[in-house]
Amino acid sequence: MNRASILDFLRGLAANNNKPWMDEHRAEYHQARAVFKELVAEVLQGVQGFEPALQTLTAGETMYRINKNDRFQQGQDPYKRHMGAGLKAEGRHSRWAGYFLTLEPGNSWLGAGKWLPDTASLQRIRQEIHYSPDTFHALRQHPEFVRHFPDGLEGDRLQRPPKGYDKNDPDIEWLKMKSYLVSRPISDAELLQPDFVARAVESLHVAQPLVQFLNQAIGEE
Repeated sequence: MNRASILDFLRGLAANNNKPWMDEHRAEYHQARAVFKELVAEVLQGVQGFEPALQTLTAGETMYRINKNDRFQQGQDPYKRHMGAGLKAEGRHSRWAGYFLTLEPGNSWLGAGKWLPDTASLQRIRQEIHYSPDTFHALRQHPEFVRHFPDGLEGDRLQRPPKGYDKNDPDIEWLKMKSYLVSRPISDAELLQPDFVARAVESLHVAQPLVQFLNQAIGEE
């Protein structure tokens, strides 16, 4: 499995992000995507070893399209500059928190959690943090969690406290968050190492308590 072919294709796409170039290099795209699918399948198999909710998921159900076709993709280029997968129960577009793998030359990353949850899910996550702060802080401060994800939870915050929460709440900065996601970078060199899959699965396993915490909240009615 030549993972370098993924990066090579994406470099070409970044320099020529237009439909005529893509049409001319369609065979290279399908080759790179096939290699990415193999990689995702290996990572998914590792994650399925500790995440029961993903047992029936296939690699194809996790992979995002390279075409820009959603409201989160900005700019005029017709194609994304990366290949990505969302390992979540019920597939990549489900409402659940999960695990993420994104490859882009010089900007690849692994992640876990929930990015921009819908309003109802976000309210439930905030409520879970408010009701169970000790559990929330214990998982995000766990030494292994910090070692793998030293930047901690990332993302934008509200300027004001969310409705129903006091500005003096000790956890107000966590309750202001719009997303609950952690990530760590993957260098091009790391991606090409023989043990990359094992290292990726190890990091994602460390993030499982966060994913479970979020999904417990999201699933509450």
